[in-house]
Amino acid sequence: MKAKTVEDIRATLKEGRATIGSWMQLPNDGVAEIMGAGGFDWVALDLEHGRFAEDQLASLFRAIAMGGALPCARIGQVSAYAVKAVMDSGAEGVVLPMIETAELLRDAIGWANFPPRGTRGVGYSRANLFGKNFDPYRERINPLVVAQIEHIRAIENIDAIMTVPGLDAIMVGPYDLSASMGLTGQFDHPDFAAALVRLSEASRRHGVPSGLHVVQPEPARVEAAIREGHQFIAYGVDAVFLWHGARRPNS
Repeated sequence: MKAKTVEDIRATLKEGRATIGSWMQLPNDGVAEIMGAGGFDWVALDLEHGRFAEDQLASLFRAIAMGGALPCARIGQVSAYAVKAVMDSGAEGVVLPMIETAELLRDAIGWANFPPRGTRGVGYSRANLFGKNFDPYRERINPLVVAQIEHIRAIENIDAIMTVPGLDAIMVGPYDLSASMGLTGQFDHPDFAAALVRLSEASRRHGVPSGLHVVQPEPARVEAAIREGHQFIAYGVDAVFLWHGARRPNS
């Protein structure tokens, strides 16, 4: 099956439709193949909370793409090394946690892109089949970039963040955002609700699609998120899918 491309995802977002992907935390080729074939537009390895060895990334990205989904990675911490490592291993998109300033986002987008758009080191890697596809890969790669808004400082800087060239979408991290406000998990608190309103208004103002993570496998919550205007939606997690299904009958 032909894998989704970055341009497929961008076209969906530009048309105002929702793109739905999922997370992986289990470092297993078979799981990656199953997730990739699950009909998702993209599947992201969760390097922030999952436990993946760097030498596993290439085969996992390959298995995801084989199933038809765009292989992405949520990096553990925004740094030049972390971004370049997943790109060289074959990621076609990056989800960036804890983006609080435009400067950090601009740096991260630069690390993901070759010159002249960025500062990514140019060389042979698994992403270009160790040089065999060097020129075609270098000419086409323009990774999907999603910034996670997870701190009140990001809300305060949201207009600057949303004007950084190369940003495709944002995702709110509700637990971290509420924690940064001293309101951990208090999603009904007026101050937290006001922060989400500011984020939503900025998203519409700048034309940057917003999204969130529907952790539990509940399709109705996805439909609700779409009705609320979200377009970049992560649905479930491989391990959560497993423990929902791996239950003894009548227990």
